[in-house]
Amino acid sequence: MVDAVKKYFDLVKAFESLEPDEIEAFRISYLGKKGILNSLFSDFRKVPLKEKKSFGVELNKLKTAVLEKVRDLKEVSKKKSGSNKISDPTRSAFKINTGSKHPLSIVKNRIIDIFTQIGFNISEGPEIEDDWHNFTALNLPYHHPARDMQDTFFIETNPDILLRTHTSSVQVRYMENNQPPIRTISPGRVFRNEAISSRSHCIFHQIEGLYVAKDVSFADLKQTLNYFTKSLFGNKKMRLRPSFFPFTEPSAEVDIYWGLETEKDYRITKGTGWLEIMGCGMVDPNVLENCGIDSENYSGFAFGMGIERIAMLLYQISDIRLFFENDIRFLKQFKTTI
Repeated sequence: MVDAVKKYFDLVKAFESLEPDEIEAFRISYLGKKGILNSLFSDFRKVPLKEKKSFGVELNKLKTAVLEKVRDLKEVSKKKSGSNKISDPTRSAFKINTGSKHPLSIVKNRIIDIFTQIGFNISEGPEIEDDWHNFTALNLPYHHPARDMQDTFFIETNPDILLRTHTSSVQVRYMENNQPPIRTISPGRVFRNEAISSRSHCIFHQIEGLYVAKDVSFADLKQTLNYFTKSLFGNKKMRLRPSFFPFTEPSAEVDIYWGLETEKDYRITKGTGWLEIMGCGMVDPNVLENCGIDSENYSGFAFGMGIERIAMLLYQISDIRLFFENDIRFLKQFKTTI
């Protein structure tokens, strides 16, 4: 009986195949319920008593040999299969997960592109500002009631230092260091101490524009904004409504006619069809003088808009918090957007 077991060792040793199906068939033929080893173990009771010990030892050795053979062949087969895939020039490439631009970056770049086409350059400034550049130079002296319109993050140890509440501070810095003609836009992040909700956030982004030269009129402002709204929103009507900003006089709000075609249009326009998109006006002479520009010889206009508000309109996004949560499901929607 022991010799009958030993003959299988030669068969196991002689088996050489790297085909997964053949290796599995070999395993089943020895280790399956109806395999050779189970059959030999069934014959164990027929073995004479004096041979049982040696017979059992040989059976266990055979089982170990089969297990090791199957394991070794599978490892070699797996390595060879992986090697072939890597060296096969006809195989499909690995899937590459590409990123996507953030919707705020998309809208910001579109707005910048529109204004740079008509001669505006880009200016930037610090997010941590002083009171002069953020308020006082913009016709907002201490105790001016309009300061209350902008809930500000002040530095506790130095109340003259704050997080800028608008990018108008960049325009002040630009006018201090450049003489007219000036034609610049200032994109950037701003901060206001507001409660976070679906419609407001303590962090948001603005783009503000400034044009200062000789004989600049309100008509120049209107034509510039008309060009912008047509470029960004298409052939929609624009209107200007009188308003108030401390750093411009006269001042206006800019609306576009969104329409009343759907229930959503009624909701977001409150049934009027009109949507406010920005504020604007002629630069107050005091602001020009504060920045070292002669208001007798030069005039200018300024405008400013929130990038989040424009993006929410263009993409019909109802919650501003989505811009800051980095939810991959939200961001993937803009994968194909240029």
